[in-house]
Amino acid sequence: MPRKYPLVENQVYHIFSRSIANFQIFNNDRDYQRMLMLLCYFRIENPPTKFSYFIRQKTANNLGFFTVLDSMAKDQQNIIQLIAYCLMPTHIHLIVKQVVNQGVSKYLKNALDGYTRYFNTCHKRKGPLWEGRFQNVPVEDDEQLLHLTRYLHLNPVTASLVKNPEDWKFSSYLEYLGDETQRKFCSYDELLQIIPKRYRKFVEEHTNYQKALCKIKSLCIDA
Repeated sequence: MPRKYPLVENQVYHIFSRSIANFQIFNNDRDYQRMLMLLCYFRIENPPTKFSYFIRQKTANNLGFFTVLDSMAKDQQNIIQLIAYCLMPTHIHLIVKQVVNQGVSKYLKNALDGYTRYFNTCHKRKGPLWEGRFQNVPVEDDEQLLHLTRYLHLNPVTASLVKNPEDWKFSSYLEYLGDETQRKFCSYDELLQIIPKRYRKFVEEHTNYQKALCKIKSLCIDA
């Protein structure tokens, strides 16, 4: 069955992928970090080797991984542009721009399959981990994009995982706030002119509304 929204070059998309039966697939910092590594590694059009070999041979720790990857990426074209992300216990939200034809599909296949192999090895299980094909919705303009980043960054608060969005370590929110202790994984400057203090206010002022909306949705029955 064809996708409802075709994936085209230079289009920004909200990408969503959930685990099978809402199974918890991120259980600790190591799991989240592994997913983030995969999301960074497979942005490159032609990775030099298998991810598992790269991580074993090139690095001794996470900082080393990203240092080597940053250097390597300068000489490689990216197939997608990662604009924002939020990793949740049972699913992931990404905002990406497709740079080359079929870039998003290739990117998600490699990253999600890579995490499945890692998770299955760790937990001695077999079979798929993700619920069908990933979902994608096009983002129509910069205003919509800005509001979508806020929705992503408030997800952990809405789910009652943390009280404040900056307390969640597995999203791009701290990057958007200009936290110098955070590695910069996302590239959004050409689309969004983020002023950290204003962006924090923009997000925090919407927290209670998003929580209330979530509660209302939980009372609804899909037709």
